[in-house]
Formats: sequence, C-alpha cells, structure tokens
Amino acid sequence: MKAFHAALLRTMAVCATVAIAGQATADVTELPQEIQDSLYNPALLDPNQPIGDSAYRDFIAKNPPPWKIGYASSYAGNTWRAGVMDRLQNEIIPKWQKLGLISEVIVTQSNLNDATQIQQMRQLVDQGVDAIIVCCSNPTALNQTVEYAHSKGVPVFSGIGYLTSEYSINSSANFAVGGNMLGEWMANELGGKGNVLVVEGIPGASASDSQNYGIQEALKKYPDITVVGQIAGMWTDQVAQAEIQKWLATNPGQLDGIIIQSASELGAIRAMKQSGRPMVPITIGSELGALCFWRNNPDVVSSAIHAWPPGDDFEMIWNIMMRTLQGQGPKVASILTKPLPMTKEEMMAAIPADCSEDSDQWYHPGIEAWAGKAYLDQFFLRPADPEAYDPASHPKP
Repeated sequence: MKAFHAALLRTMAVCATVAIAGQATADVTELPQEIQDSLYNPALLDPNQPIGDSAYRDFIAKNPPPWKIGYASSYAGNTWRAGVMDRLQNEIIPKWQKLGLISEVIVTQSNLNDATQIQQMRQLVDQGVDAIIVCCSNPTALNQTVEYAHSKGVPVFSGIGYLTSEYSINSSANFAVGGNMLGEWMANELGGKGNVLVVEGIPGASASDSQNYGIQEALKKYPDITVVGQIAGMWTDQVAQAEIQKWLATNPGQLDGIIIQSASELGAIRAMKQSGRPMVPITIGSELGALCFWRNNPDVVSSAIHAWPPGDDFEMIWNIMMRTLQGQGPKVASILTKPLPMTKEEMMAAIPADCSEDSDQWYHPGIEAWAGKAYLDQFFLRPADPEAYDPASHPKP
C-alpha cells in the first residue's frame, strides 16, 4: 500500500508540474474505457508503473529525419534477446531506412551491469543520437541518465518494462495482468489445490517483478494452493533448468505445477524430464521448443499465454518511438497491451508437426495482433500512420 501511495504521489506531482507549465493535458482518463478497465485498473497494475501524463505530449525531435537511434540493451544472453535482435536487424532497420526515417541504429550491451548501461547511454547521447531505447532494465537505476538525455533533447523509451523516471516513455504488456493470468491458469489446471514452484525472471527488473506481483495476487485467492518454492530462472532456459534441477534434488516432496516466466519454460520442461518425476503443468509462453513439446503432448496443458513475444514487443516500442519523434504526442507515460492466450486448437494450427523441441526460436502472433496501428492510435494526441510520415514536413523545434 505504501508503494501504491508513493506512485500516486509521483503521478500527482507530475500532473501539477504539467499544469503549471500550461501544456496540453492528457492522461489515462482519455483512453477508451475498456482499456482503462482492463489494463490501468489499480487492482491489476504494478503499483510502481508510471501512468501519469507523458512528458512528451508536445515533443518535437531536435533534428529532422533520418534519425540516429541508440539501443542500450541490458543483456544479450538468452533466446528472447536474440529474437529482438533478429527483428531489429532483419526487418525494422531495413524497413525504416527504406522509408528514409532513420540513418542508423547503434547497439550497446551492458550484461546486466547498471553502471555500464548508464555509461553507454550517456555516450549515445554525446554521440548525437535522436532517441534511445532501453530494454528490461532496472526501474530506478537509469533515472538520472534519462534526465540527462532529456536535457539534451533525447527521449528515452523503455521497452518491455518500465523506468520510473517522468522523462521515459514505457511500453509492454501489463505484466501484472500477465502474471495474474499465469496464476489463474495454474489454479484452474490444478482445480484450485496443490503445491506450486514459482520461477521468476531477473529479480529487480520491472518486467519480472510485475509478473511476480500478478502471480502472487492471483494465488492469494486460492488458499489450497501452496507456493513451496520461489527461485530465479533469469529468463534463460539453461539457468532455469539448472536452478529447477537443484530445487527438485533438495525438495523431494509433492510438486503439482510450475509457474515460470517465459524465456525459461523449455528449461523447466527439460528439468522435469531429467528428474524422473511425472510431468506437471508448466506455464508455456512463446518459446517454439516448449510449444513443440505441447504439440507432441497435447494433453499436458490446456493453453499457453504469450506474455512478450520478443520481435512484436520490440516493434511496439519502436513504433511508439517513431510516432513520438514525429510529434504525435503520447498521452501517458506507459503504453500497455495485454498478453494473448493461445488455445490448443490455435497451437495445433500454428506449430507444424515436424517442429523441434530443441528450437531456440519464438512464435510471434504478429505486431497487428500485439499492438497494431489502430491500437496505438488510441494512445496519441495526434495519431497518424508513422510509416507515411514525410521527412520534409518535419517542423523546427
């Protein structure tokens, strides 16, 4: 409750600053009611998720296109990050260069070291980038650097997780909603009773903490479900497999299910196989190897939940960035979408019979299903097709 009140006070402070500055106002209340109810309801929202007015409602990029973009990635050591890089390098960059709207993308990697990421971001600003995207980062450690970037006219976009700085624009699925969906799914699979192991992603990263928050909130409603262990899989199959194997070896009691954040579910499946124990329900996201296991064992679970397909998720923040640079005016500090469930019938149609359980690739619903143009239009004051932008029309700041 204290965290929620703190978040509320921050939001009020930002709103007060905006009013004093005399800028146009826009906030969550200007979003469609269905979006407010499903994605910005405090009952299913990370208390620290910024939901006040965006600092970039009246932003105009300091330079006309083509723009130079920085991508300050915090980690490169799992299949999810590889999926992001594949979409960025093979689809996004060629597309937007052809449109004449970007010149280059400079990519840095900090390997989960906040100090390194801070240094890299400042270097990107000093190298003259027009915007910076960060991914899955510590929600508070980068704030001073974000403010430095803002002072130089460089907006920072936090994809797949939020920063608490008032000068960042955040996008992702509502991970608290996603976590709640995972918890409810497991409760339904077990009939409301059983022992569950919870495997987080990277503790301290907002996307991981938000999902875990939602999971715990869902499980509170089921007193006959006991969380018998909580470990970190680091969103990496090999790490998750090793950590689950260690946990299983030292906890021989009854285990009825594993709630695990995606980018690790294949590791959980492998750990259970190697343990010699009977397979239990495991939450499945978008990893193709895990979806293939489900295809080959169609009765092991009832459905999957796509919490953050990497290419689609990154393209979402990219499109938000391009709209903001074009002056479309984001209404709110965090632009959220909803995780997508996948039925058994949908899985059977999407995953081929000759799939590989060893695949390190990801299934993608597609950007239009995830957060398409019409969906994002609802979050901007002056919405327009960002791909139709005329570089010659760019106003002077």
